[in-house]
Order: sequence, then C-alpha cells, then structure tokens
Amino acid sequence: MRTVHVVRCCLKPLAVLLLTLPLAAQGQVRILQSNAAGDRVHLIDPVTNKIVGEIPGIETAHGVTASPDATRIYVSNEADRTLDVADVKTLKVIKKIPLSGRPNNIAITPDGKKVYVGIRQGTVGDNPGVADVIDTASLTKVKSVRTEGPVHNLYVTQDGKFMFAGDGTPHGYVSVIDAQTDTPAWSVKFDGAIRPMTSDKNPDGSTRNLYVQWGDENGFAVVDFKTRKITQKVLEYPKLAPGRVPVLAGSGEAHGLAVTPDQKTLVACSRLNNAVYSYSLPDLKLAGTANLSGKGCAWLTVTPDGKRAYAADPVGNSTLVIDIPTMKEVAKIAVGQVPKRNHTMVVPAGRAATQ
Repeated sequence: MRTVHVVRCCLKPLAVLLLTLPLAAQGQVRILQSNAAGDRVHLIDPVTNKIVGEIPGIETAHGVTASPDATRIYVSNEADRTLDVADVKTLKVIKKIPLSGRPNNIAITPDGKKVYVGIRQGTVGDNPGVADVIDTASLTKVKSVRTEGPVHNLYVTQDGKFMFAGDGTPHGYVSVIDAQTDTPAWSVKFDGAIRPMTSDKNPDGSTRNLYVQWGDENGFAVVDFKTRKITQKVLEYPKLAPGRVPVLAGSGEAHGLAVTPDQKTLVACSRLNNAVYSYSLPDLKLAGTANLSGKGCAWLTVTPDGKRAYAADPVGNSTLVIDIPTMKEVAKIAVGQVPKRNHTMVVPAGRAATQ
C-alpha cells in the first residue's frame, strides 16, 4: 500500500509539470487586439481566453505590434497621427511619435530595431505613398520610404530583409522595400485595393511567396517572390454550407491571412462567408473550413505553436478563437468597439509577463 501511495502522490505533480513545459519552453503568449472605434488595446491570454490587460487612451487605434523582447507595444494612432509606444509592465503609453500623416497598419523587423508605419493620408503631394521608418532605439522617425500609392497594410518578411506594403486605392500596387537600405526594390500591380497579406519562407529562410487579398475578390493571390510575378489566384473560397447565408460586413470580402510558424498551413478569412479556411502549403490544397458564429471575420493572428487562430469580428465586437487542427470555433471573447488588427506577442522564456 505504501508503494501505491507514493506513486499516486508523484503522478499529479508530474502531470502538472508536463502540461506546463510547452508554455515555459515557448514563452508566455499574449494576443494583442486593437479596437478601431474604441480607445484601447486589449491583451488576451490564449491559455484562458480571458482579457488580462488593457492599454487605454489610444483613440482610433489601427495597427498593433510588439517588440521581440516583449517590453514594448506599438500602436498606430489615427486620431493623433502618431505611433504610440506602451510599456508592457505598466501598460501605459510612454511616447507618442509624430508621423507624416494618418497611419494605418504597422510592422516590426525581427530584430526589433525598426517599426514601419503605413501612411494612408499625408501632406506630401496629391498621392503621398510613403511608409514611415521608426528607429526603436531613439523612438524617432528617421525616414519616409516612397511606395506606389497610399499604404493601407504593410508587413515584414520573415527573414527581415524586406518590407512589403499594399496600396489602399483601386490602383492596387504591392510595393516591396529593401529593409537593409529602406529603398524601393520592386512592385507588382493588382486590379483593386490591396487588403491583408502575408508571406512564407523557403527552407533556407528566404521568402518564397507573398499571399495577397485584394479588391472585392473572395479569395487570394500568390506572388512568387523570386520571379516577382502573380503565379496563382484562388478567386473564390468554398461555397457556403447549407443553411448559411453570406454576410456583407464592409469592404473587402476576403480579409485576413496568416501562415503558421511551421510554414505548413495558410489560414484565410472570408468576411463574406463568415468563415476561416486552412490551406496546406506549398500545394495550396483546401484542408479545412471553420464556420464562425460572428458577423464577418477579418484580420487574424496565430499562436506560436500554430494550433490556434484569433480572428477579429469588427461588427460583432469580439475576437473569435479557431482551433486549427480541427477547424472549429472554440471561444468568443468580447472586446472593444470595432476590433481590427491583432498580433501575437511572445514573452521570452525566463521573463514572465506582468499582465
């Protein structure tokens, strides 16, 4: 009996240890959710799917990202035309960096040294077409890079060597910028305004493809990064399941793209279908469909293990959680007014988050 008693005592701590090891290994995770018609950014714990912190006082927040060391959160502020910098420990804005004009989405380089801010409306000529470059050491704007048209969405390739920006007008250019020199590299033209984009990488770390949603197409296109050409268009997502009807929730029927960290899955939102789809990479075969309970999903981010996607529902004022292996909605989190861009922040292992 004694032996059995000892084994039972040891099993529970061992089980707890095994359950907590993956989180400790990958670092604590927070989902950052901006609210375009509110005045704050929410921090979501993906373990509990509860809001565990807020950054208040940011009117008309657009893009949101975090430093790789998870000490700062950056938010583009449309109302003040600034890039707001918040301290993660206090969740207070510590700096407001003036920008060239009204900002839209933002992106940070993997080394954390630069934040790019897409400028949708500014004062340089009739068609501003710039992305501001913010030096994170001095927290100042150091340059504005010329792009093909006003920037709505922009991203940094996974190797950090390039930034790619989407024209928010019907001209529909994707501008690729050399992130080493912050100068234009090349561009590709679409027949409609550029919506969300993402990229994947080759085994050597170089960029393989850009994935682009554009205009009012309910699908996405593939741009081969090496040849700089559009190689494929998925012009329509799968037809709706019986009993489901289209949801028209604003411009851009397809809105939201992400690649899982293992580079094996492309996750795509359809506002029109109120659904999230998964495609295997690199062959782009449909792998699954998650029919959602919201009112039109848009913008999404995935967890570091690639198992969960967090999709903003701007009409339903919620963030929807999708289990990627099963493609099922598993949670709905009430957030602020008109949630839009979101981002996954990873706190490095060994440094616990305060929130």
